[in-house]
Amino acid sequence: MAHGADALATASGNRRRNHTMFNRNRMKIGIFASNCSSGMAATKVPERWNASWANNVKLAQMADEAGIECMVPVGRWKGYGGETDFEGSTFETITWACGLLAVTRNITVFGTVHCPLIHPVLAAKQAVTADHVGQGRFGLNIVCGWNQDEFNMFGARQQDHDRRYDYGREWWEVIQRIWSGEGPFDYHGEFFHLHGVIGHPAPWGGERPIMMNAGSSPAGRRFAALHSDFHFDQIFFLEQAAERVNQTRTLARQHGRPIQVFTSGYVVCRPTAKEARDYFNYFGVEHADWGAVDRLIELAMGAGGSRSISPEVVKMAKERFAGGYGGVPFVGDPDTVAAEFKRISDYGFDGVAIGFVNFLDELPYFCQEVLPRLERLGLREPLR
Repeated sequence: MAHGADALATASGNRRRNHTMFNRNRMKIGIFASNCSSGMAATKVPERWNASWANNVKLAQMADEAGIECMVPVGRWKGYGGETDFEGSTFETITWACGLLAVTRNITVFGTVHCPLIHPVLAAKQAVTADHVGQGRFGLNIVCGWNQDEFNMFGARQQDHDRRYDYGREWWEVIQRIWSGEGPFDYHGEFFHLHGVIGHPAPWGGERPIMMNAGSSPAGRRFAALHSDFHFDQIFFLEQAAERVNQTRTLARQHGRPIQVFTSGYVVCRPTAKEARDYFNYFGVEHADWGAVDRLIELAMGAGGSRSISPEVVKMAKERFAGGYGGVPFVGDPDTVAAEFKRISDYGFDGVAIGFVNFLDELPYFCQEVLPRLERLGLREPLR
């Protein structure tokens, strides 16, 4: 299956910006959710991720040196309760991205924005600021909304599910017109009525930042195919993955748009498969924060949540959310973990945003043992 990365590289030529996201690696790696307390793992173990600023800086620099392509934060405003208040302490993602871009050299850093909560004129200016700090290494991850519990903090009510993407389309149109550098313009849509809009400076290098969208429903996937450079798709049943990825890529191609498709996963890699399984059972079963997991599932299935989640998925989600926010499990020895990445690539994914119970403790072993295996499998090229 042809991957979106190849098409984007061909279409873009020698890109000056976001170069890590358009390299020749067939399987790109992102660091996911390090801006949130406990990261991806709803666990009570004492070594769970401490999302301090010092830890985020050290992680970003470690990932940068290892050739990891990107860091993707979770846009989170309120924790999920339980004994740990999972993801209750978080950094706002645009300012987080600014700080990390200032202390790294190559890695792309995304900012995640709930477009119904942040006005596009403000978001455009925030993103451009981050983009200049990173000299073209900023990326914008758009979320059209799902968690009404958080929206209540803003006194905001969400649109009906599919209508959220109509709102997102207008929001993104306004952003792009501001970034284009055209003179003052008026915008009259269904959701926005704006007058004399202007914004300088333009994005770094004269090209707009890349845009990712996270949406797994049919409406979300269609929005991504028509408007996004990268689609972040959460898939619980991997036997459906190849068909879904192909549908997204085909729809984008029909509209003349290359696209890369990512998913998320959590890594538990140890020298032996037994050690990895034992550690997963320790943090993800025996010491899982089930109160937080139940609250997360309740919000996802409630009136304000995603309609794309079926009861069958909920059962699997409960098993996976404790381990890694519902992502694909990569649990085993280095050979097993590398083989699972190969399987994800064979389904058509261009990349995986991953998490660990403790990023700083576990990423070095992953880079030392798994990345070389991915190189030998033809999924990544050695660092030059």
